[in-house]
Amino acid sequence: MSWKLVAHAPKARVQAALAAHEGIDDWDPAIVLTGSEVAEDRPGEWVLEAYLPQCPGAADRAAVAALFADGAPELAAERLPDTDWIVETQKRVAPIRAGRFHVRTPDFPPDSSPGTEDLVIPATQAFGTGQHATTAGCLAMLDAIKRRGGVVRDVADIGTGTGLLALAALRLWPAARATASDIDPVCGPVITDNARLNAVSLGTLPGHLAMAIADGFDHPLLIGRAPYDLLIANILAGPLIALAGDVADAVAPGGHVLLAGLLQTQEPAVRAAYRTAGFRLAARLVNGEWAILWLRRRPV
Repeated sequence: MSWKLVAHAPKARVQAALAAHEGIDDWDPAIVLTGSEVAEDRPGEWVLEAYLPQCPGAADRAAVAALFADGAPELAAERLPDTDWIVETQKRVAPIRAGRFHVRTPDFPPDSSPGTEDLVIPATQAFGTGQHATTAGCLAMLDAIKRRGGVVRDVADIGTGTGLLALAALRLWPAARATASDIDPVCGPVITDNARLNAVSLGTLPGHLAMAIADGFDHPLLIGRAPYDLLIANILAGPLIALAGDVADAVAPGGHVLLAGLLQTQEPAVRAAYRTAGFRLAARLVNGEWAILWLRRRPV
């Protein structure tokens, strides 16, 4: 049996708690958080739910309560039947629109309106269904790179999760060679399924998606396919800073880098690391508490 802790609060407080959670590097991965409206006719009333594999103890309650900076609302514990609550929760989430992209689960119909790129990403255990502010921001920024004339022949998506951003890049640059990687082995079959659902072939040819399970750039496929015209990394601020030198080695002069997963408060440190590594800021986008950065590598 599994359990959940439930907290009711205004929308702003729940969203702030979710943002605080994303900034914690050592958060217990067994505690899965979601936030949503209580009802369509009460958009300002939200609920934060924390799913756990065991009855929540004092430490679990304290961890969730600490996400509310100005004092936590009442936390109610509920016992639940055995269910994949990540999947079940994501099934209820409505499609999103970011730039020209419409991202949905198979539970919703496609958007075939002109100029729209419809992508279908089922609810899975991998991160990246487009609902998070960083993923949606990356989709919007990819659209901006394309609109501003970005030419991409080779693209890599580091920390790809569901493969969504790599698939989106292929919609914008259909002749590019795309590589998607993640440290989590669960992402392998997820990416395979999502490529099939979005009519993308797996492989190393132009227009195809190649896949690697790797920590950072530690994989022959990632090393061998460099340099990249576009590198996407929607991870966390700490790993982004640690990978700055590797990113510089992997990106072609004049190439594009799209960074996300960093709070606005973490942006100065990330930008400083990439400035030292030879990148300049092309554009930035703020989505809630999160910053999405488009950088260009300086020509050699």
